[in-house]
Amino acid sequence: MKTLNVILGPIITEKSMNDAAKGRYTFVVAKESTKLEIKKAIEEKFKVNVLKVATITVKGRSSKTGVKRIETVKQPFKKAIALLKTGQKISIFESGSQQ
Repeated sequence: MKTLNVILGPIITEKSMNDAAKGRYTFVVAKESTKLEIKKAIEEKFKVNVLKVATITVKGRSSKTGVKRIETVKQPFKKAIALLKTGQKISIFESGSQQ
């Protein structure tokens, strides 16, 4: 698998931003990607050293929305949490409102 197709995007939530302060960065990745492919893709794309990669497959859930209570299904996805070498950062996780 090409490294461009492995990382689909960052996950920006309150929890992931707290983890980013500790050197752990969270991404949505392709379902068929392996930990080694994810590690290589992050290292190539962001020019950092990855020490460890943890992957989680998030199951799709159904919920009812609207007045007619129509059932919608969220698609399952795979996310990866990468631990970087001490002192290294990924710029897309930097918050714009630093005071």
